[in-house]
Amino acid sequence: MATRHLDQRLRLSLLRAVEAIDANRSLMGASAAVGISQPSLTKSLHVAEEILQVQLFERHSRGVTPSEAGTAVAGTARRILAELRQLDVELTRLMTSESCVLSLGVLPVAAAGVLPGVISRLARQHPRIKVRLEQGLTDDLLPLLATGEIELVVGRLYEPDAEDRFVREPLWSEPFSFLARSNHPLLRGGRIDLEQLRGCDLLIPSVAQRLGRETEQWLSLLGLDAAVALRSGSFEFIREMLHESDSLSVVPRLLMVGDLLRGTLQTVPLQFTSPSRPAGIITIAGRNLGPSAQAFIHCLRTYIAEIGSRGV
Repeated sequence: MATRHLDQRLRLSLLRAVEAIDANRSLMGASAAVGISQPSLTKSLHVAEEILQVQLFERHSRGVTPSEAGTAVAGTARRILAELRQLDVELTRLMTSESCVLSLGVLPVAAAGVLPGVISRLARQHPRIKVRLEQGLTDDLLPLLATGEIELVVGRLYEPDAEDRFVREPLWSEPFSFLARSNHPLLRGGRIDLEQLRGCDLLIPSVAQRLGRETEQWLSLLGLDAAVALRSGSFEFIREMLHESDSLSVVPRLLMVGDLLRGTLQTVPLQFTSPSRPAGIITIAGRNLGPSAQAFIHCLRTYIAEIGSRGV
């Protein structure tokens, strides 16, 4: 068989397309991950298969499955792209000689809750590390993690629908809590029961958000009517309403961790418990984290331990 001359013919854009298809197991998901149209991605796949002289993926009703050759090519593409990203980081470090950039993906609750405290500690302890944040939902961030555009994802850990190559490490829990301003009349007594809560005005996240739908489900299990609650997609609006009224919010506790630590908000003591909602970091199996990411994780663990020691 004639040589394929891959070093001369196989462009990086083709490797990126193959890696994205393997990571997402669908052409639609891969096209979104690499930012090109599905027809353009399909054309890139055909060009790659023609150069490699082998079929890389088999199409079926639920997406695509890599062939043995496809798995081998995707693995090589992943290593090449990772090496180039590391080279990019190293060249940036050499050119600036003063700072390095850490790209993080963060889910909304973590972005508003634990992340400010973690980044402030990172800035004090490692002033050369500059953080670039990509905020979004899990489905938005995992493709960026797969292609190496971000180094890790921070936030709520949801169980995947199918086995994947992401490593989910729980570091804390985000249970739902009822929060109130620190001088709220409801906080003058002991633990609060459901009958007392039924007479309170509630603030909950918008049902358009996954968090809002989970909140509504929990309230329904408690027998509380979520239909009469005031909904908002703005965490800042919910926070301000808590400080300015007798309303209670129903949100993950650490969403308002800054106010809880400062003492302007408090958790309403309840006669019942809420389910655990694990949160932490998501990385890629087999991909080594750089020093900046490791420094960030250390600051994250330290901050979570501090929150726990203060009873929040």
